[in-house]
Amino acid sequence: MFAELKPEETELVGMWLDLGIKVTGDAVADRVEWLAATKLEKLAENREELAELYRDPRDGRLWEKVVPFAGGPPTLRCITTADAAARFGVSG
Repeated sequence: MFAELKPEETELVGMWLDLGIKVTGDAVADRVEWLAATKLEKLAENREELAELYRDPRDGRLWEKVVPFAGGPPTLRCITTADAAARFGVSG
């Protein structure tokens, strides 16, 4: 289906595609949602900032999934343990 996260990847930015009759996520947005649902471990949420914290069980890296607005296209970016503590109140 989709590729797992690669060691050199640090950010995946999803976009909307306007198909005329509907707006839908692009392949990157679909991959972000697939990774969050099937490959990453959810650790915490920050509902005020529409953000979720995940850990990749393969390498331990922390990932933040954010959307610019409710229902918007997702971005998945690698963050440090310090950023995770500041934004989610947890340590990696």
